[in-house]
Formats: sequence, structure tokens, C-alpha cells
Amino acid sequence: MARQRKLSPERKAFINSLIEHYHPEDAADVQDMLKDLLGDTLQGMLEAEMDEKLGYSKYDYKNKETDDSRNGYSRKTVTSSLGEIGLDIPRDRKGEFEPQAVKKNQTDISNIEDQVLSMYAKGMTTRDISAHLSSVYGVDASAEMISHMTDRILPIAKEWQNRPLERKYAIVFMDAVHFHVRQDNQTVKKAVYVAIGVRLNGQKEVLGMWIGGNESAKYWLGVLNEIKNRGVEDIMIVSVDGLTGFGDAISAVFPKAEIQRCIVHQIRYSTKFISYKDIKPFMKELKQVYQAPTEEAALEALDSLEGNWGTKYPSSIASWRNNWPQLSTYFKYPGEIRKLIYTTNSIENFNRQLRKVTKNLTIFPPDDALFKLLYLAMMDITKKWTGRSWDWGQTLDQLCIYFGDRISPADLI
Repeated sequence: MARQRKLSPERKAFINSLIEHYHPEDAADVQDMLKDLLGDTLQGMLEAEMDEKLGYSKYDYKNKETDDSRNGYSRKTVTSSLGEIGLDIPRDRKGEFEPQAVKKNQTDISNIEDQVLSMYAKGMTTRDISAHLSSVYGVDASAEMISHMTDRILPIAKEWQNRPLERKYAIVFMDAVHFHVRQDNQTVKKAVYVAIGVRLNGQKEVLGMWIGGNESAKYWLGVLNEIKNRGVEDIMIVSVDGLTGFGDAISAVFPKAEIQRCIVHQIRYSTKFISYKDIKPFMKELKQVYQAPTEEAALEALDSLEGNWGTKYPSSIASWRNNWPQLSTYFKYPGEIRKLIYTTNSIENFNRQLRKVTKNLTIFPPDDALFKLLYLAMMDITKKWTGRSWDWGQTLDQLCIYFGDRISPADLI
């Protein structure tokens, strides 16, 4: 059973006096009452600040010990979470008064801008945000105004994109997500290249997001060079999809990095050649390949798979044979590391969340508009990345054994 909300006698008397004065009849009237009280409270704080600045209260000239004095008021309208409020800002003759309750040039005393950025990061359109602010807060903010408000995040986003990175990363995942962008009065499909790194302390971070043309190994080469120029000296393992030439681009910039091609992408590619009636028996045998305990056992299973299906589906088997050097990297590692690198699921999950917040905005104006939204979405998503990867202590022990000559004690501090 719910308990009655208890008020102290003093608070109850105060509430009753407000009700008697304002006579509110519904929640909207209460909002108006609170808005009025907020305005009066702020006005009182401003007057008190002026009293403290001058050293005497209004009309108390006998205690005046300064050659400065009041000089009327300036009218100002500020935006609050309860709506717009008109205030009279006290002035002094010397122009030295710096109010703190509502500072000079401050026109928003609420957290509305933070709310706008939060709503934008979750995929609401500028028109939806405008309608929400109007209905909930009584704030008249046009879609254009909200767009300008979110533009303020661009310098911060670009500073983040160019920030220095760690010297070494245990694992880096790379993948691309695609969006439609308006360019030269045409709608074009652009790839957003995303890199997520796992530090040697087990924490994940988004290294950057780059907007380019169609996904290509050449563009990835530029991304990798930028990552290196921002301070990354070494990457132990890179987990990527099956883009042609991707491995060569990685080796050209980080020659010591081991490359693991995503097994899930490979399975999707190889099974698209299989007819529906054969998919179940084919997959049963294919599992013996990628779930094998060792590379030797995996190759034996692949030979068996080829013997049973190679004649009927040569392209499917050939895709495993041709890409085996990069598909088989994970077999040399124990289960803890295998789980992390055999698939790009970590970055695909991130990209899926990016798509979720952009689904209401199917076509973007210039690249900056897309990057602005992706940055805000990224900040919202990564708030939850507070911990380390599962069982990282044991994983790090394994990495130190495999890459002992490349990981020094100083790297682990």
C-alpha cells in the first residue's frame, strides 16, 4: 500500500499559502506558479548580489561607503526548463557589477541545450526536438535554431577525432557502416570507416570515425596512416571483414600486426552459394572447420568438406582455401583471445547502434551534419564502456607471452 507523502508543518503551511495565493486548478497552473516563483527567486538573488557588491541595500544611503551606486535595470529574457522568464538585471554606474545568478550574455538558465544534444544523439530530428521543447517547456526553438545549437559540438568533435592515441593496442577492430548523404545536389552512398581499439589495460575506445566514398582498401590505408600519425606505434592483432586488399593495407602501415579475418563474414559469403535444401548439412560440416580446436584439425575438416561439397559448390570451398592465412590466425590462440578476435561483432554491434539513431534521418546534408550526429551518438553509446573486456587479466597474460618482445612493463602502467 502506498504511503502518504508527509510534509513538515512549516512546509505544509508554505504550500497552503502558495495555493491560497495562486489558486492552481491543474498541473499546468502549478507549472505557471513555479515559473513565477523561479523568476521572483532569481530577481531576489540579483538584488542581493547588487547589495553585496555596493555594500548597502536599496535606499539605505546612511550605510553607503562607496562612490558607486545603482543605475536602473536592463530588461532580459532567459529560457528556463519551465519556459521563458523576464528579469530586470540591476546595473551600477561604474559598470562593474557581474551578476552570478544569471551571468552576462547568459540567455539559457536550464539544461535545455544538454537535452537538445541528448535528444539529437538518440536520433530525434530537429523538427521533433523543436516540437518537444514547445510542448514540454514552452520554449520556441525553430529547427534551424536547434541545428545551429548542435553545430557548436563540431569543433569538439573534430578535436576528439584528432586527439593523440595510445602507443600500443592489443586488438583493433575495423569495419564500415554506410549512410546516404546529399552532395552536389545528388544523394550518394558514403561509407563511415570506424576503428575500435582495445588498450593493453582491457578498456575499449573508438579511435575515430572517417567519412569517405565507397569502402575501399585505399581509403583504409589512409585511415591506418592517420592512426599511426596520431601516436599508435604497434597493434598486436587487427580483426577485419573480408574486403579485398584490406590485409595488404594493414601490413603496409603496421607490418607486425597479425590479421584475423572475420569468420562470421566468411560464413555469410561462403553460404550464399549454397542452395536452401543443402544449407543445413553443409553448415553442420562447416562448423567442424571453424570450431576445430586446432588448425590441423580445421584443415582436416576443410578437406572433408571439400570432398563432400567441392564439386557442387567450388566457389564456396575456394573462398576458404584462398583466404585461409587470414582466417586461421585465431587457431594459435587460447579461448580467451579467440572469443575476442574471430569476429568483428564488437564493432558491428557499435555500428548497429549508430544505424539505430540515424534511422529517422535517411538522407543527410553535408558530411559535417552526419559526423556531428555520429559523434554525439558515439559519446552516448560509449558511456557504458566503463569496464574492461571479460577476464582481461588472463587474456593479457596470454598476450604478453605471444607478444612479449613487443609489450614492456612500461606499456602496462
